[in-house]
Amino acid sequence: MIKNEKIKASEVHVTGLLGEDLGVMSTKEALLLAKQLKVDLICTSLMSSPPPCKLIGAGQAKQEALQEKQQARKREQAPKVKELRLTPHIEDHDLETKRQQAERILQGGDAVLLVVKISGKEGAKAKELLETLTKDLSSHGRKHTGIQLSGKQAAVQMDPI
Repeated sequence: MIKNEKIKASEVHVTGLLGEDLGVMSTKEALLLAKQLKVDLICTSLMSSPPPCKLIGAGQAKQEALQEKQQARKREQAPKVKELRLTPHIEDHDLETKRQQAERILQGGDAVLLVVKISGKEGAKAKELLETLTKDLSSHGRKHTGIQLSGKQAAVQMDPI
């Protein structure tokens, strides 16, 4: 993002504070206009001729740059995997609460690992519970792994769509 005197082009296409088109003018005129209005002249792209520029309030330019950086950082980060633990004998209301938690996590952009603690011969019931949950959450996420039964737990990971 190039600002004020650092703009090297001889002519620029200027957009006003409220998004109105002010047309093509010399860079000197645009800078003079920006100084009169006590705002900054920001070049949005160097790929076209004349380059498009916006008049933006002094603090607003910094704020926009900061928000852009934060968005880029957010996109770079891999989704976190958050674990939700259940039991095969979970009550209906508690199951609904866990489903809502998983929905919120998936909508937030993170993955969910649904884990059901099992003992004895509860494996089939745990698998059935996970199948029901993954079917309910299919509009918010997709299975990353199949349902895995191992020893004392059954688990499935769901990634956001």
